[in-house]
Amino acid sequence: MSVQQRVLSGRYRVDDLIGRGGMASVYRGQDLTLGREVAIKILEPDLAADGAFRTRFRLEAQSASRMSHPAIVRVFDAGEQTRTDAAGQPHPEPYIVMELVSGRLLKDIISEGPVPIEDALRYTDGILEALEYSHRAGVVHRDIKPGNVMVTDAGQVKVMDFGIARAVSDSSSTVAETTAIIGTASYFSPEMAKGDPVDARADIYSAGIVLYELLTGQPPFRGENPIAVAYQHVSEAPVPPSEVVDTVPRSLDALVLRALAKDPFQRPQTAVAFRDALAAATGRKAPSKRRVEHLSNELYGPDPKQAAETARSLRQLTSDDTMRRTQAGPPVAWVWAGIAMLAVLLVSVFIWVGTIRPEEGTVTPNALTVPDVVTMTWDRAQQVLDKDQLESQQVGETSADIPEGAVVRTDPVAGTTVAPGDQVTVYVSEGVETAAIPTLVNLTVTEVTAALEQEGLKLGSVTRRNDPDRAADVVISGAVDGAAANPGDEVPLGTAVDLVVATGTVTVEDFALNYTVDKAVEILSSDEYGLEPVVQEDASCPATDPRMVKVQSAIGEVPVGSEIVLTTCSG
Repeated sequence: MSVQQRVLSGRYRVDDLIGRGGMASVYRGQDLTLGREVAIKILEPDLAADGAFRTRFRLEAQSASRMSHPAIVRVFDAGEQTRTDAAGQPHPEPYIVMELVSGRLLKDIISEGPVPIEDALRYTDGILEALEYSHRAGVVHRDIKPGNVMVTDAGQVKVMDFGIARAVSDSSSTVAETTAIIGTASYFSPEMAKGDPVDARADIYSAGIVLYELLTGQPPFRGENPIAVAYQHVSEAPVPPSEVVDTVPRSLDALVLRALAKDPFQRPQTAVAFRDALAAATGRKAPSKRRVEHLSNELYGPDPKQAAETARSLRQLTSDDTMRRTQAGPPVAWVWAGIAMLAVLLVSVFIWVGTIRPEEGTVTPNALTVPDVVTMTWDRAQQVLDKDQLESQQVGETSADIPEGAVVRTDPVAGTTVAPGDQVTVYVSEGVETAAIPTLVNLTVTEVTAALEQEGLKLGSVTRRNDPDRAADVVISGAVDGAAANPGDEVPLGTAVDLVVATGTVTVEDFALNYTVDKAVEILSSDEYGLEPVVQEDASCPATDPRMVKVQSAIGEVPVGSEIVLTTCSG
């Protein structure tokens, strides 16, 4: 069967290939049930062979499908089917069905050359808007990079592949293995490079890397392999963007350096804080070069070059097989022993620094990680939090995606490090907030639009239809999802109400020569037309029996209630 003819799970037709990555191929497709175009991402066979990964992949795709936001590529469905190869061997084929976005990848835009600063800030703000929503929903992306960001033809930023990075990282044992699956390590946070627990602030770091690349045309850290880049994320200080491209305002240096702080507690703590800082940075007075250097020393240490040289030496000695000894015998052994001791010391320091909150200055004893309780019932979530020695408080919140009684999100979000006894606010779904449909019929479109907005609803499609009893723009009927919308009906808040609106005209056919005067008068004055026929006699032509219509005054679209003159011969 050809690729164009493949149908997954009897519903999704697979059409032409539109993209290929390290872990999946993306095809244009058609949802045969709903009749809409979709994008279908099919996993590569080596990943699909791992049963644990397939399970994690399906769960994360289901979690991502609950997110609905204009800045996020919507996940509609996830599934798996078995495909038989040429040798007759069955192979599992997991896939996810996503919104089909018409646009370009951000990495392709960057590859074409420098991005204007206004566009760089707008793209970054769009990414942070998506992260703001996902973090509130308790979902950490873990793989923010230009290759996972689409820019639509209208300029809208859309982030994709939520949850997939977590499925990969939970199924991979090493940094090298994970980066081989996900792709480049240029956007890794230091805690990901070290294998530490990851929370929403890792996405903040990656968004800072993307902003750096948008401003300068290159990521802050580059190397021959993922391990080399990971070393730089952990130990090296980035060069301020204005020193790479002199047209970058220095007011952005402080923001970028703060976002790329090695310690998560020194970064903007939320996507909202990052967006606010981004909006303020363009209008803020540019700091001096000395102040930028002082901030760099504060975030990365007074002498980051020493740590960078050490890391570079370690990488070279462990991976460069072209080096030759310049001394023989014992000195080489001493060098290796010193390097080993220095490596142990560096690892110990990183672990110690990673457990210190800068505002406290001491190691947090018995630190806990907020568990992921999203979609659990309140009782079950309370049990999980109690087991982890965390206090919990229930707060109701309406949700269109999470069933009533299930957890929508937590504050702090899942993955955040807290102390035993800290309180976690659990937002539990109260179901969909509803609104009553107002009176629609016999009001103008303007009046109905205002009434819908007052109730928290919105105007959907407007279909125009001839109606002899109503003037132009007067509503004939309303509907929601194809069903009649009656005043007082309860529908979810934000629902679009479709209207059928009068055109203010009726269509009149040509009665001349084919109709008698009496029949034409009967039709024009009927309820279907509601017009006023007037018979006018013409003595210049011979009369006929029965009287026929010779000429009529108007044909086609005429205003409702119009007078139509029918001329008949009377000579």
